[in-house]
Amino acid sequence: MAATALTVQSMVNTGLEATYAACNADGNYFTNNGETFLHVINGSGGDITVTVDSPTECSQGETHDIAVVVTAGEERMIGPLNQSRFNDDDGRAQVTYSGVTSLTAAAIKLR
Repeated sequence: MAATALTVQSMVNTGLEATYAACNADGNYFTNNGETFLHVINGSGGDITVTVDSPTECSQGETHDIAVVVTAGEERMIGPLNQSRFNDDDGRAQVTYSGVTSLTAAAIKLR
């Protein structure tokens, strides 16, 4: 199995009723325009860590992934994600999870 795409949804003035997808055990990815964030909902009974890959090295030669703990029964909005830090060569942000039981996500762009 491989990472699967999340369809990016656009925020609109009249309101967005976001559609959430079950998170993939091998991760997800989405096209990132620099004004895109990830909304993660954890419906499980345990905490889950969501990691956004940072494939670009900083000036000290290190990458700095974002690791966000989504506590049991709660949700987190992660981002917006800077393109130069978080986009891979295909212009996509790559996300992995410590678990996916009852975990859903939506990629939402502001503009």
